[in-house]
Amino acid sequence: MTERAQAIGSKVEAFVRTIVAPYEKDPRCGSHGPSDDLVQELRARARQAGVLTPHILEDGDHLTQCETAHVLIRSGLSPLGPLACNTAAPDEGNMYLIGKVGSAAQKAHFLAPMVAGDTRSAFFMTEPAGEGGAGSDPSMMKTTARPEGDRWVINGRKAFITGAQGAGVGIVMARTDPGDGKMAATMFLVDLPDPAIRIERVLETIDSSMPGGHAIVAIDDLSVPADAILGAAHEGFRYAQVRLSPARLSHCMRWLGACIRANEIATDYACRRHAFGKPLVDHEGVGFMLAENLIDLKQAELMIDWCADVLDTGSLGTLESSMAKVAVSEALMRIADRCVQVMGGTGVSGDTIVEQIFREIRAFRIYDGPTEVHKWSIAKSIKRRQGAQP
Repeated sequence: MTERAQAIGSKVEAFVRTIVAPYEKDPRCGSHGPSDDLVQELRARARQAGVLTPHILEDGDHLTQCETAHVLIRSGLSPLGPLACNTAAPDEGNMYLIGKVGSAAQKAHFLAPMVAGDTRSAFFMTEPAGEGGAGSDPSMMKTTARPEGDRWVINGRKAFITGAQGAGVGIVMARTDPGDGKMAATMFLVDLPDPAIRIERVLETIDSSMPGGHAIVAIDDLSVPADAILGAAHEGFRYAQVRLSPARLSHCMRWLGACIRANEIATDYACRRHAFGKPLVDHEGVGFMLAENLIDLKQAELMIDWCADVLDTGSLGTLESSMAKVAVSEALMRIADRCVQVMGGTGVSGDTIVEQIFREIRAFRIYDGPTEVHKWSIAKSIKRRQGAQP
């Protein structure tokens, strides 16, 4: 690991453990995530500590994916850590995408305030399942964008849009017609709020770490200029892959940090709590669970490092990120579940952060592609490779 990443990671870890963790009991943490005033308070403290948006350097350069892993794992030691340090989803992935394909004007208008931690963003891709819209299969997208003179008009409905409530920047993905009979999509950058983008309701979900929660959104005759197109028209599906592989790996990084913390809490509990004449850790059933946690934690770390190394070669890493998402999310679910089990009744209570981490990890197995979809994608890759054999 590079010296700069080690230095940044150490500062981030110290900040999250000492400054951020005490906020976990703050009443401004609600079922739809922390309030925006809490987020801004935390970011002010991160700015003061020199750990705001630590994965993007002062000259605008981005840490490598391997370096980013070292830093984001440490920001994830508290569910509030990524929000405080401005490394959270969906902002981290949106910043990455705008930085890769945005114009100079778009970077100045949209990216700069995001990097500064002054505004949040939302990524409008997923659509309501009951209407047959896009979910894990983006080719089912029903939201449309049609050109009208020198503008585009967008109509549709979106679902599970993280952080839409309170966001200042939106990336809207819609079907467009390139005129060649093929299906295409285009991404548009928009200022929020906009009266044409209406939040119908914020869903009640198992997780509660992301400000604004997850919303159902109606888009009615949203009119945007041509320069709102992010990158080039009709390239939305390709840009989605540019964003999604690093973004799903970043999820793995942050939630690995959370499970490291959960395991620390469960281990401390097992070493202090006595039952049947000895500490819980001395009972084989408990000690073995903690041993399995260490194994899964190390395997998850190595899987993340391997995939990050692939992405650092310039590869899209689609296959590798799917493999990492499956392996890490499933391993972290086992870890979080064991932590709850080791702690018994305390584990399912809000007395520690373990209960929330368990809920967040359960949602993570679905977000950014369910385990089963990634396995299906891996299987298709296996078939393609086998078909190429003589």
